[in-house]
Amino acid sequence: MPRLYMIRHGRPASTWGGHDDDPGLDETGRGQAVAARDWLLSRPADERPRLVVSSPLRRCRETAQPTAEALGVEAVVDPMVGEIPTPKALSAEARPGWLRQAFQGTWAAIEGDLDYDAWRGDIVRSLLARGDTAVFSHYVAINGVVSKLLGDERVLAFRPDHCSITVLETDGRELRLVSKGAEASTGVL
Repeated sequence: MPRLYMIRHGRPASTWGGHDDDPGLDETGRGQAVAARDWLLSRPADERPRLVVSSPLRRCRETAQPTAEALGVEAVVDPMVGEIPTPKALSAEARPGWLRQAFQGTWAAIEGDLDYDAWRGDIVRSLLARGDTAVFSHYVAINGVVSKLLGDERVLAFRPDHCSITVLETDGRELRLVSKGAEASTGVL
């Protein structure tokens, strides 16, 4: 069955809520991106990714780059696996507080100008069409997929570490969680 790997981006050069709204990776993050590439390429031949998809944000694109180069493919940028959309009326400075509040609740209870429960369903549906793909994404988007597949309505279903690799399988009709990626304590909450 085709495999998908959801990889959280490597450690960024600045934290969320910082002054740079699209930071790249720091030195540790670049090392994590190489380690993720090495792990992906160490899979048995029938389980290795053949395609690379990335969120539009720089930290994901930089994390995806070593894997794409090793596979000899271009990373496809897909906003669907991007960061959770911030409500339009919310300032950048208010985003960290909004996220902290969201992490305490359920997908249906997130306040904003879109249906966040439907947003996580859209991510799952976008992944169904992919196979043998490494998808470089974000903490909240990965939580959206995992929580949906587990039937868990909490926004914070687990705490994927930087470059944690969550393994999924798809037959094109259903998406199945094989294993959650490595968890770590985080500064998100």
